[in-house]
Amino acid sequence: MASSSSKEVTLKLLVDTKNNKVLFAEAGKDFVDFLFTLLSLPVGTVVRLLTAKSMVGCLGNLYDSIESLSDTYMQPNQSKEVLLKPKAAACSTEASLFLTDDDSAAKKVYMCGNYHRYIADDPRAICPSCKLTISTEVPFVAPQVANDGLSSQGGYVKGVVTYMVMDDLVVTPMSTISGIAMLSKCNVTNVGALEEKVVSFGMDEGLKLLKASLQSKTVLTSIFLDKKVAVAA
Repeated sequence: MASSSSKEVTLKLLVDTKNNKVLFAEAGKDFVDFLFTLLSLPVGTVVRLLTAKSMVGCLGNLYDSIESLSDTYMQPNQSKEVLLKPKAAACSTEASLFLTDDDSAAKKVYMCGNYHRYIADDPRAICPSCKLTISTEVPFVAPQVANDGLSSQGGYVKGVVTYMVMDDLVVTPMSTISGIAMLSKCNVTNVGALEEKVVSFGMDEGLKLLKASLQSKTVLTSIFLDKKVAVAA
């Protein structure tokens, strides 16, 4: 299922070496878009990607992060409702490149042979007007991203902001004050034990993060320090 075309992004981790724990990651738009995309994955897609049993973990924190995030950080053509109350599969974004889903097919929709004003995603459906099967495939056009200003970036959040992603996947806009508050919250008293670590995040890490988010409250630590999260082949 691996893809040679998968992309990678760079994350800057702040590590507590004394406790062998990632305090937070300094991340950009691509990584946060990927995290938010996890909420719009259908359950079937998650099972197919991980081939593992789901466990409650940090996905609730992602939901709360989006719910609490000000609309000013969202792309002009995006709504938090798309993530909080998804009606279907996730919209197409580059964030999906961090996951392998080679078995997934393009969305297909159908009409009846008489072209009445009904469509279905199942070619066995029956047209209410003529009673023929709705089996004539018609082209499906995905939503287009507006080509003006920041919205040309696609994804969910704006790229002009740096975000702080906690070990348990709580996401907030990054600032000096939020960084200091985080150190206080984590009871960090010896700043000499803190170490900055730059890591790459790609397809393998994306699968590990998806699995860890269903099982753990220390997702970043388990991926980048413990190295114990394995994904079934």
